[in-house]
Amino acid sequence: MIDVEGTQLFHRTMPFSERLGIEVLEHGPELVRSRLEHAEDLCTLGGVLHGGALMALADSTGAVCAFLNLPEGAQGTTTVESKTNFLRAIRSGYAVASSRPLHAGRKFVVVETEIHDAAGKLVAKVTQTQAVL
Repeated sequence: MIDVEGTQLFHRTMPFSERLGIEVLEHGPELVRSRLEHAEDLCTLGGVLHGGALMALADSTGAVCAFLNLPEGAQGTTTVESKTNFLRAIRSGYAVASSRPLHAGRKFVVVETEIHDAAGKLVAKVTQTQAVL
């Protein structure tokens, strides 16, 4: 089921997420889940969902997770580091990203995001650091 409020938050704060078609499944400080549908115009050779599209999904999901964990008085957040391990390809269905905070400090928020395919298999693991603004 689509989280309408969460999807609106993504699209309002990150218009690029709307252009990609990212939909939010749930959002809260402990877990943010979103998905990106496989589409031909987001693929590389052989119908494989482009790694950049997967990274954009992870970065967007992780950014909202970081935002929901900002300390009081913070103005926002921005990605300062991101590391991705790709484990398998997505050739159909959805990529589903799940982001959880690993550390929420005064200057940085560290988030871990897993991306799974429609069968629940791990596709990518992303660790990102967000600076507190």
